[in-house]
Amino acid sequence: MPSFHLSRLGLAAAMMLSLIAVKHAHALTIELKDVAPDRVERQRAAATGALPLPGTPNIGVLQERLRDKGVTLASPILIRIFKAESELEVWKQSKDGSFILFATYPVCHWSGTLGPKLRDGDRQAPEGFYTVSRAQARHVGRWPISIDVGFPNILDQSQARTGSDILIHGGCSSVGCFAMTNPVSEEIHQLTLAAIDAGEGLVPVHILPFRMTSENMVAQSASPWKPFWNNLKEGYDLFERTKRPPMVGVCSGRYIFNEAPAGALPGPLDACAPTIASIREQEQWLNNVPPPSAVLPSLAPQTAEAKTAVPPIQTSLESETPKPLFSWPLVR
Repeated sequence: MPSFHLSRLGLAAAMMLSLIAVKHAHALTIELKDVAPDRVERQRAAATGALPLPGTPNIGVLQERLRDKGVTLASPILIRIFKAESELEVWKQSKDGSFILFATYPVCHWSGTLGPKLRDGDRQAPEGFYTVSRAQARHVGRWPISIDVGFPNILDQSQARTGSDILIHGGCSSVGCFAMTNPVSEEIHQLTLAAIDAGEGLVPVHILPFRMTSENMVAQSASPWKPFWNNLKEGYDLFERTKRPPMVGVCSGRYIFNEAPAGALPGPLDACAPTIASIREQEQWLNNVPPPSAVLPSLAPQTAEAKTAVPPIQTSLESETPKPLFSWPLVR
């Protein structure tokens, strides 16, 4: 073959490699925009195959780890995610009904900054209190083994926050989701499905901006999200005190928390009549929204004093046979 042909082929190959490199570099720039250095380092580690990430439990000995904690694969679970620390916790219910920390996994990547997700396409990971059903552990698309956290929940919808398909999934790339690497995602998925199949109808998922200690709250006191975070801290503190997932309701743009009875598991997020009404006023969420339950108006603050002392969600249900609290389909 003439030498000039080889030169032209070599030049073409070099140009192609350059284009590929530019494309990948551009994608990396977009992916890593506005993220903390620790997330950048974890993405680099995953890209070079340096897995598992530091701090990852030994995925290969799940049954041994369960035995060591005195729990089973089928034991009910709670998932907590802390964005600033880039950590996901799985808690398991022990024999006495309280929950114990089973595992802490590093989050390989999440996108956005501290603060809730506000709208579809903002590349922001949500914050709040969510629940996962069995249907949410099935996903069609790139991440079939993943968990949809249930965004937007009732509070999000009442605040006109939009978006969908916020997942706990594999890999180390995310746009609003929590990427855990494939092996970790598969273990979390297995633990979640086993608990649901054993009778835990809804798995609570608490997504928080950071560990909500007094010190961390003071450090973040200048944030415009301070009132919202103060509300999240109420649920965080209740779990820290009781080691049982709280019952969660929504009223007047706030989460309302109540201690779950001993041995009971929380159900779907409850809602008061004004919250349902505010959702009804938004045309995009009119379909399939049932009328408020008769027991829910008691949640609505009627006076200035009531706003600081909302009646417990369970008060009007004490004389009734225990049953799931009011719920309605989440509209994506």
